Amino acid sequence: MTEAVLEAEKKQLAKEYKKLLKISYRTLSADDKKLIRSAFDVAVDAHKDQRRKSGEAYVFHPIAVAKIVAAEIGLDATSIAAALLHDVVEDTEYTLTDLEQLFGETVARIVDGLTKISKMPYDKDVSLQAENFRKMLLTLNEDIRVIIIKIADRLHNMQTMDSMPPHKQVKIASETLYIYAPMAHRIGLYNIKTELEDLGLKYTEPEVYNDIHSKIKDSKEEQDAYIEAFSKTIKDTLDSEKLEYEIKGRPKSIFSIRRKMIAQNVSFEEVYDKFAVRVIYKSDLENEKFLAWKIYSIVTDHFRPNPMRLRDWISSPKSTGYEALHITVMGPKGRWVEVQIRSQRMNEIAEKGYAAHYKYKNKEKDDGGLENWLNKLQETLENSEISAVDFVEEFKLNLYAKEIFVFTPKGDLFSLPKGSTALDFAFQVHTEVGMHTRGTKVNGKLVPLSHELKSGDQVEIITSEKSKPSANWLDYATTGRARSKIKSSLKDEKKQLAEEGKVILARKLKSLKITLDEKTINQLVVFFKVKTSLDLFYRVGAGIIDNQKLKDFASSRSNAFVNFFKNKIRKPEKPQDVNKEEITEKYDQLVFGKEEEKLEYKMANCCNPIPGDDVFGFVTVNEGIKIHKQNCPNALQLQSNFNYRIMPAKWIDSTQREFKAKLIITGIDAVGLVNKVTKLISNSMNIDMRGVHFDSDDGVFNGKITVVVKNKNTLDDLVSKLKKINGIDKVTRV
Repeated sequence: MTEAVLEAEKKQLAKEYKKLLKISYRTLSADDKKLIRSAFDVAVDAHKDQRRKSGEAYVFHPIAVAKIVAAEIGLDATSIAAALLHDVVEDTEYTLTDLEQLFGETVARIVDGLTKISKMPYDKDVSLQAENFRKMLLTLNEDIRVIIIKIADRLHNMQTMDSMPPHKQVKIASETLYIYAPMAHRIGLYNIKTELEDLGLKYTEPEVYNDIHSKIKDSKEEQDAYIEAFSKTIKDTLDSEKLEYEIKGRPKSIFSIRRKMIAQNVSFEEVYDKFAVRVIYKSDLENEKFLAWKIYSIVTDHFRPNPMRLRDWISSPKSTGYEALHITVMGPKGRWVEVQIRSQRMNEIAEKGYAAHYKYKNKEKDDGGLENWLNKLQETLENSEISAVDFVEEFKLNLYAKEIFVFTPKGDLFSLPKGSTALDFAFQVHTEVGMHTRGTKVNGKLVPLSHELKSGDQVEIITSEKSKPSANWLDYATTGRARSKIKSSLKDEKKQLAEEGKVILARKLKSLKITLDEKTINQLVVFFKVKTSLDLFYRVGAGIIDNQKLKDFASSRSNAFVNFFKNKIRKPEKPQDVNKEEITEKYDQLVFGKEEEKLEYKMANCCNPIPGDDVFGFVTVNEGIKIHKQNCPNALQLQSNFNYRIMPAKWIDSTQREFKAKLIITGIDAVGLVNKVTKLISNSMNIDMRGVHFDSDDGVFNGKITVVVKNKNTLDDLVSKLKKINGIDKVTRV
């Protein structure tokens, strides 16, 4: 490096430091400036020998991240200092202890969280990536600022990726679209989310990005003229009301235009709402709402609104704290235009997210959204029943989701992710309500548990002490909270059935003159090819392992004498002690749709699913059904473009598979016969009644009943009990 270059860099550094203090969204105290100054000096010293791929001094990267944190996101001095130091522990001689002594425990903790994240290995294996993502969220729980600085770090890396090799660009950009953009959205950093998405598209689909980018440039003049014409129409009325305001046009992001083109299968020219108009008005807190609706009425006096597209985030702010009125109106030249009405305060919150909340609330903790969100995250993280891939998928589900608002019969408001069902709502109200849901009413009508809710619905949950979750509830629930609670409950139920099974097994073996001890359990586990004792007990309790199978086991033991001599010659390995606690999931069969049919299929090469993975079927043109993982790189594209060819699919353990059976009952009609039949079925353990149809024709009784049972024995037992009911002549299975 020549003297002149180093001198120029020194001057540049001095300039950057002044700029950093100047652009800070906060008012910095003398102590704040002191903290930032010493963090700045340590960063410059620590990175003095490092250069980036572009040849620039490395220290300009942490400075750029600190500038994003200070200006774009508007965090405090502690965060600015942590951003300046975020790579120091990972890349230089400085240790965490040094930072703690120099800057205190908080800065050190944030830097430690950031170091942990950057050390995570990136792997093509999604489940590993998901596990790392979970670790990352665990560090986030210590301090939300860790994740915010990480997003700023990612933004600057995305802005300066030109000198990287293409394969790295694609890898980093995909990860950004998968993890960081949705996180920025959830935290309320909409501007950053938009930039991350656009940059993500720039590197994953450069031709598409450049094409849309140049078309936006070409149409900019026309767009400006359009906004001018739109504003002109309403300006006079706004001025006559003595309002202080400004009207801005905001072009839609390249990423969202691309998404619209795909979703609606249209060209760039056919995407109508390529921009939104923002009216930002000045107001004190008391008049804020009143003025928003006043401006709304002025806009709708001049332009016809689309009533289906009114979004009132003022009466019910989003969980990110976002407030605004959104209306879509028919503007000049017959084009739909989205108009966003916000006060200056709301606009700051929209652009800065939680940081603006801190400023307006004048206290360190936002009293609501963020805390709630972290608590929800904590709940999911602490639930060890959820595998890491489920966690990422469920987290993404809740991240991407737009919210809907529904009411209880008493009028309490609940916010849920879009796509939530009546069952999700039950768990949102309270876990106990969810667990004992018997039925649901939406707007006064009984609906299935799988009924998808819409904003404004009034939902009533009917509970019963006897109701408990069944496996098919997982098909009705979409939110992470409901799914994790249902899974935990099903596992507990399995354990309970296993305990009953152990007692039954001991009794049945006793009649075969066999004692149930450790040795016998090991032999049974080997004989029935199960993995654990709990699995064995569960199968006995559910009737999957019946008397005949136990007799087969007993007779195999009677040959033990012969085996004993064989073993004398060839000493066997000592049988592994069985794990008493876990229930194994042995996936060996793939079934499709709600009916759980068995169909022909092939595995997709792009993601190579294995038994047990979360998967879906895709009906191809020439190769039948192809199976893809839910998180396959092609999944998003297939699900958005060819939704009608997607088939729900899941792996099951065929030995535990429940199956449907139809029974036809005929007999002589008598008072109370229907009651007797249904009572018998509903009181039978392990039988789920799915469909019932009774007919009486001149004294002859006909019944069709569809039941779901765990095994044939249960069904045979039911048939014989039904035959014993007075008046029933025949019970046949279809």
